[in-house]
Amino acid sequence: MTPTLKTAYNPENFRQQAHSLVDQLADYLEKVQSQPNDVLAIPFEEPESTYEYWKEDYQAGKGEVSDFYEKVIEKSVHIHHPRYMGHQVSPPLPIAAATSMLTALLNNGMAVYEMGLVSNPLERLISEIVAKRIGYDDNSGGLLTSGGTLANLTALLAARANKTSVWSDGNDKKLAVMVSEEAHYCIDRAARIMGMGTEGIIKIPSNEKFQLRAELLEEYLEEAKNKGFQVICIVGSACSTSTGSYDDLNAIADFAEKHDIWFHVDGAHGAAVVFSEKYNYLVAGLHRADSMILDWHKMLMVPALATSLIFKRNADSYRTFQQKAQYLWDNQDSKDWFNSGKRTFECTKLMMSVKIYSIIKAFGEEVFTENVNYLHDLARTFSQMIQQSSDFELPVVPQSNIVCFRYIKAEEENSNKLNSTIRQQLLTNGRFYVVQTTLNEEVYLRVSLMNALTTENHLRELLKEIGQIAERIVR
Repeated sequence: MTPTLKTAYNPENFRQQAHSLVDQLADYLEKVQSQPNDVLAIPFEEPESTYEYWKEDYQAGKGEVSDFYEKVIEKSVHIHHPRYMGHQVSPPLPIAAATSMLTALLNNGMAVYEMGLVSNPLERLISEIVAKRIGYDDNSGGLLTSGGTLANLTALLAARANKTSVWSDGNDKKLAVMVSEEAHYCIDRAARIMGMGTEGIIKIPSNEKFQLRAELLEEYLEEAKNKGFQVICIVGSACSTSTGSYDDLNAIADFAEKHDIWFHVDGAHGAAVVFSEKYNYLVAGLHRADSMILDWHKMLMVPALATSLIFKRNADSYRTFQQKAQYLWDNQDSKDWFNSGKRTFECTKLMMSVKIYSIIKAFGEEVFTENVNYLHDLARTFSQMIQQSSDFELPVVPQSNIVCFRYIKAEEENSNKLNSTIRQQLLTNGRFYVVQTTLNEEVYLRVSLMNALTTENHLRELLKEIGQIAERIVR
């Protein structure tokens, strides 16, 4: 071993560097919790500026890694900041982040049991926990995969395997999927990857609450059949990305059962309510879905990426990818739950189950319940603040922890530009991080309340700051 490699693998060096890093991260957490005014939620700079910064750092050559860590902390979006209300990314629990260090160092893959001695059994256990929360029976099962996009693609591939013989015989039919026009773009992307094309993505209009209009399903199915399409799957949103609206899952299930169509629920964000007795009514009918997904890295406080894909019938999960891989397993047809690679797109896969289980072991499932309830409660409080103000309006009363709203104290023809400018100034100032979306051709500010450290006072501060920015703009 060379001197450099010997130093790089030295346990004592690791001990010192890891201790230093934990101290830096703990200091960061303490500062954003106790002194948030001294830390920006987002230290925004233009892309070329940040590139030049890191280019100069590279040109400076080797240095103290603790200095590099400090720069990364300083320059990154501060997800744990109570004024972070941007994208649907969870502030991970510190215990799960610590577990990430453990799993990164052990680096055990999961394709086969002999490489996933811990993570594969824990993956089965976690899938059973979610399935029970959904209301599935003992025939159910599932797996973990790297994010909602890949999980949704895998679910659609399972639907295709269930309804066709494309995997073995090739595609000789025009296949289609039905989905709300408000669904996440990854459903559209997955369908295109699968060769369905633009016409094979049948987008159902939404109602005034941005929910799929189930009463139109028969009409759209008949139209698809007349065009020669075989609809293999219908996707319900729980909830939609833009507004956090939940589709009527029971109505979709009735339609799917009537026409023998696979029913999949994209619950990447909103299916976390299965851990809440208070809010699980929002996913009534979820137990009737053939498959569903749930992101642990959203409201369940796990570092990205970690997504559960759960099947009502566990046997369906083995039909998606049936391939020979002699160096991994002997029998391609056996249903080995302990060989993860048989059911996932990934071969090597992160030990994500260990991170999830570390939270359950430390705090119990009730920590998920408490977080989901708090964030949903906070969104309702925020919507009431907006409704009580003459300066703002809601496009819809929120169902989840996602709230869309807009500043309206301006001339109608300038309101879209004004709200976009407000959002840009918030981004540049960095005290609050919010995003924007467009609904019915109107620009709305949008917050995802992901952080249990965010309080009603922070939301009042946000509305006050928006008002002040707007007044400066319209003068």
